[in-house]
Amino acid sequence: MTNEQLKDLENKLWDSANALRAYGGIKASDYAVPVLGLIFLKYAENKYRQHESKIKADHKEAEGTRMERPIEEIALEVCGFYMPDHARFDYLLSLPGDQSMAKALRDAMEGIEQYQDASFQDVLPKEAYFEIEKKKHDILPQLLKTLSDIPADATGDIFGKIYEYFLGKFAMSEGQKGGEFFTPTSVVRFIVEVIEPYKGRIFDPACGSGGMFVQSATFINQAKKDVSDIYVCGQEYMGETVRLAKMNLLVNNLRGEVTEVNSYETDAYDSYGKFDFVMANPPFNVKSVKESTVKNDQRFYEYGLPKNKGKKDDKIADANYLWISLFATSLNEKGRAGFVMPNSASDARGAQQEIRKKIVDSGIVDCMVSMPSNMFLTVTLPATLWFFDKKKVHTERKDKILFLDARNVYRQIDRAHREWTNEQQQNLAAIVRLYRGENGRYLELIQGYFKKLVPLIERLFQQRYDLDLAQETIKNKLKNYANENQTAVSPAKIKKLKEADFFAKLAAFDCTVEAIHEEFEDELAEDVDHLEPTNKAQIAMTQRMKAYLDIEDKIQACFKKDLIQLTAFWKLADKNLKLKNDKTWGELSRADKQLEVTLQDYTTTKEQVGYWCDNIHWLQERFPEAKYQDVVGLCKMAGASDYVEEQDYSLNAGRYVGVEIEEFNMTEEEFNVLIRDKFNELESLKEESNLIETRISLTLKEIIN
Repeated sequence: MTNEQLKDLENKLWDSANALRAYGGIKASDYAVPVLGLIFLKYAENKYRQHESKIKADHKEAEGTRMERPIEEIALEVCGFYMPDHARFDYLLSLPGDQSMAKALRDAMEGIEQYQDASFQDVLPKEAYFEIEKKKHDILPQLLKTLSDIPADATGDIFGKIYEYFLGKFAMSEGQKGGEFFTPTSVVRFIVEVIEPYKGRIFDPACGSGGMFVQSATFINQAKKDVSDIYVCGQEYMGETVRLAKMNLLVNNLRGEVTEVNSYETDAYDSYGKFDFVMANPPFNVKSVKESTVKNDQRFYEYGLPKNKGKKDDKIADANYLWISLFATSLNEKGRAGFVMPNSASDARGAQQEIRKKIVDSGIVDCMVSMPSNMFLTVTLPATLWFFDKKKVHTERKDKILFLDARNVYRQIDRAHREWTNEQQQNLAAIVRLYRGENGRYLELIQGYFKKLVPLIERLFQQRYDLDLAQETIKNKLKNYANENQTAVSPAKIKKLKEADFFAKLAAFDCTVEAIHEEFEDELAEDVDHLEPTNKAQIAMTQRMKAYLDIEDKIQACFKKDLIQLTAFWKLADKNLKLKNDKTWGELSRADKQLEVTLQDYTTTKEQVGYWCDNIHWLQERFPEAKYQDVVGLCKMAGASDYVEEQDYSLNAGRYVGVEIEEFNMTEEEFNVLIRDKFNELESLKEESNLIETRISLTLKEIIN
């Protein structure tokens, strides 16, 4: 399934699920779990069908022997669960209309859980379907029918993406409450890129629906490593969200467990010093935790408690530093942590500052990343990503902290929301890797970007040829048609064509792109494909790509200019020169649309080439030696004299990196490119405007006469 097909399927499924709100009057908070339960049911059926022949064969082979076992036991061993017949989609979809679908779904969910161990009991939704059925009897059958459109061969990866998509949609529908169970994917992916949880135990004591765990699995799969090498442990306070997380683990084939507890009160996994990785987006600024709850718990008191001096009440001033302490103390001697905190925590004073000093002096703070505002679905509150690394204390970076100000790095999704694109995540992670001395990985990333260019350059070459040929063909056909048929057209129409100087201009017209053809780089794609993975070779190729794109800019401007002219000629000919029932005109019918589509294909590919070149240029401009260096307005590797003596233990990146001088966050070169593009666009619009004015004038004259 392609990304486009998956996106179409996700949108279709969401529209169907959202009908619960539109027609049934049901809030997202009430239908999120049951809908995700149905997605799990479809996933379970798909997975079971993939193993069913082996399950049946093993059962039949052992039948009547001492090795005979119930088929349910074999299914659990082979597939991880048993799928009874009454839980299958075919059975549910064929249910007579007078029978309760809610009851059938409850029986299906119970049928799957019946053979599971205790950790998976009472996870799947059951009673919620009756509430939906009461609202509108036919909603559940319609929803099941839509979900049956998920292909039978859809893999767990596809279901994982659908599940994640639905979680995000539910979070946006819920507004402020949505953040309780969903952290934006791009934020989680960046955390994963930095801490790199390839192998070991991962802990999230505020795990929500398990998104941190899922992105860890995705990261491992993309690195072509074994996801069974990680074991995840989650703690979550909200019971319904725990169920979402457990389904999420199953859908994404993750080993682990999620426990319903209050992390301030309960340590479900004896977490002190036990985990290889910690990832979390905990609730911000909680002020209701009692000191008596945490004061005797080593997870929280090792660096000190955030208690206001002089106050005798039994309340912690702010739980942010309880979480920070918990993350630090949960790491083993080689552990890494990545988590979200409000910006205020980076500069908090009083007891919180004292805790921060101890943590910083311990040497485990690896890097601090300031995020753009509006990255979260529910709040505009600016946030910071904190990263700890216990191994760092034994390296040359023991007294170094990387401050990365990424507030100007984002893609605007809509008016209220932003995200990091995959490449922005990779580029920011590349800075962290350069800071760690992993320069080879920086070169690998740029080499990967160049590899993305190879098929695009080849496609662009073909599309340029197709567009050139289409324009040349239509030009010649129009000229031939005009020469052969002008005597057959009425005098009135000939007069209008002559008033527009149609015949003379058409005869003199030539496609302007021909003048630039000799500048094409025919071997460019092959040279990029065989590029040497060194910084010198990559920078040289970037310069070639810049020159190549400059030529393509000229070609694109010519194509646009030619298209405007040709379209104008075609429209005049279609109105005044085309003969009724003339079969020869059939070759020219809809020529204007054909040209527009061909130009759009070319333009889209050219933009994609530009996109990858922009990402390469963004990195090379800032790190021309393929080594870490401080970049004003972006990053600073601070030593103890910086963060202790000058900044008094502040961990606010903005205090260290400075301000970028270039207005609008652009270099002079980028600004010149923008102005040139805008100028070319203006010239094209002026030409189009002139042609439109001419057509309006001719039309008005026709009406007057």
